[in-house]
Amino acid sequence: MRTNPLTTVRNLGILAHVDAGKTTVTERILYTTGTTHKRGEVHDGTTVTDFDPQERDRGITIFAAAVSCTWAGHRINLIDTPGHVDFADEVERSLRVLDGAVAVFDAVAGVEPQSESVWRQADRHGVPRIAFVNKMDRAGADLDTAVASIRERLHSVPLVVQLPIGTEDGFTGVVDLPRMRALVWADGVDTAEEGPVPDALREEAARRRRLLEEVVAERHPGALEEFCDRETLTAATLTGALRDLTRTGDGVVVLCGSAYRNRGVEPLLDAVVAYLPAPLDVPAVRGTHDGTEQERPADPAAPMAALAFKVNATPTGRLTYLRVYSGTIEKGDTVWDAGTRRTERVGRILRVRADRHDPLERAVAGDIVAVVGLKSARAGSTLCAPGAPLLLEPPGVAEPVVHVAVEARRFTDTDRLASALARLTEEDPSLAVRTDPETGQTVLSGMGELHLEVAVERVRREHGLEVTVGRPGVAYRETVGEGVTGFVHRHVKQDGGAGQFAHVVLDVEPWEPDTGGGDGFVFRSTVVGGRVPQEYVRAVEAGCRDALAEGPLGGHPVTGLRVTLTDGQTHVKDSSDTAFRTAGRFGLRDALRASEMVLLEPVVEVTVTVPEDGLGGVLGDLAARRGRVTGSDARGGAAVVTATVPLAELFGYATRLRSRTQGRGTFTARPTGYAPAPTTAPTAAR
Repeated sequence: MRTNPLTTVRNLGILAHVDAGKTTVTERILYTTGTTHKRGEVHDGTTVTDFDPQERDRGITIFAAAVSCTWAGHRINLIDTPGHVDFADEVERSLRVLDGAVAVFDAVAGVEPQSESVWRQADRHGVPRIAFVNKMDRAGADLDTAVASIRERLHSVPLVVQLPIGTEDGFTGVVDLPRMRALVWADGVDTAEEGPVPDALREEAARRRRLLEEVVAERHPGALEEFCDRETLTAATLTGALRDLTRTGDGVVVLCGSAYRNRGVEPLLDAVVAYLPAPLDVPAVRGTHDGTEQERPADPAAPMAALAFKVNATPTGRLTYLRVYSGTIEKGDTVWDAGTRRTERVGRILRVRADRHDPLERAVAGDIVAVVGLKSARAGSTLCAPGAPLLLEPPGVAEPVVHVAVEARRFTDTDRLASALARLTEEDPSLAVRTDPETGQTVLSGMGELHLEVAVERVRREHGLEVTVGRPGVAYRETVGEGVTGFVHRHVKQDGGAGQFAHVVLDVEPWEPDTGGGDGFVFRSTVVGGRVPQEYVRAVEAGCRDALAEGPLGGHPVTGLRVTLTDGQTHVKDSSDTAFRTAGRFGLRDALRASEMVLLEPVVEVTVTVPEDGLGGVLGDLAARRGRVTGSDARGGAAVVTATVPLAELFGYATRLRSRTQGRGTFTARPTGYAPAPTTAPTAAR
């Protein structure tokens, strides 16, 4: 019986907090699989996936990079994702098209703030994952502590399948608990030597395997049946149960190693093949056409459907990265862009290895490839067979929270700057460009200070433009502190011909976003007796949404309110959708002016790691920045402080922290929402 080739494909991402070692893990995977013949190092700027000059200069991953390799007869399509919070949108777009993931954790730090964020992103997309506890050779490394943090902070069930052999500098290998064998890496040798479990660890290994069997049997019916009959589990049953629990999300297999020393990478690859799903193992992709929902199976013979998740302009052409969900796409094919409702021609198809590409004649369901020739496709575009249109749900795009004003130093470069910024936003949907109506300045918005620094540097390097950049600002919001009841607004306009008449009565009140309605606004109607027909009620709601664009305090967007239409009047001739939409817009605008409004500012959770002797100065500095300390811990001779700080107060904090701690302090930040700003906040900032 012929095996379906899709069973030997794995599409996975590498997820982690910044500096947990995910790029090194990716490099060792490429080296171990024979894709590269030399180990790439982040600190030397020789990695395959961090090929952008800024990534090599900064020593961090900025752009999600796709690579392909083979292991044990399986093709692995791998995406190395950024770990810095400013580039979380790159992670979001990657997770949308992946079938599985490897989450990398630092053996000393365990679950860190961005580890938690990317884990939640994977939860939202239902992506099965396995965990790799990296840096087991570091001082203070502890597998059990890292596993405990996975259990407590991520609320997952860790299924630990390895026992480390040696600690810290003495870490030399692992005990494979399902097969009860030892894998040891000798110094200077890249391949593990298999042998029996060392005598000193035999009792501990048996105890841990028993615990693993019990945890698995509790959650897997097939394993429970065998466990009750035999009081143990065979390696085959245990492996099958671990695969099922991983794919359903009821457990997460945990492995350990040291990617830098190339220890633990081979078992990790074996786990990827054994536990993570193939394209056939995940539910068929669902989309819509003409308002009806349809499914497309992962079948090369089905009608083609693919999702573009990344666009990259290179010197050799515009690359559009695709996940092919169903069907087959061939070089020269004409495809249908379901979003823009236009056809595109596929010039070339490429198998991607970061910045290197191998040409392909075709791509089939389950493939992740890049294509050349598409002119209008964007990240989130659905490409499908012209005769079988389908629209897939695009990845979500985060709302920018930081902005800077940018302008060309030479007036003659203004048009070139506009073109360069347009290309940036085309490649990165989390960037936004607008013109400030009051100052006429071009404003670039993004997810953080580093995000904007990278974008501006790309304009300088790739387009050869000299630009000046204003001081960063944050995206404020406005909300209702105390609303109004029974606010009456009449819209009457008569200037010859058909007039406009609309009468509305509105109640405006604060509303907590966590109670429903994802956009921070709820509208409802309690009008009885048909005093306002239903079609006019919808028009009033549309008008109210129009009014949310600019609040009365400083023209910031308004959120966190509920508007109730309680009464109204119509005119037999002069009432219309337009009249009631206008009444809704101006009625809510005036009602907000009559309400007690509150200015909101974005806040972030900051985790600062400093030497214990520098703790006092850091706490004082956080207090001066209006920070509220929420936790403090000691870890490996350092103090770890968690605080909630207004985003506006964090500009330049990295430099300040380094100077206070003689370069030994580090911090990470992740957005946590909005909080009331003091009355002295710059309400004119946009």
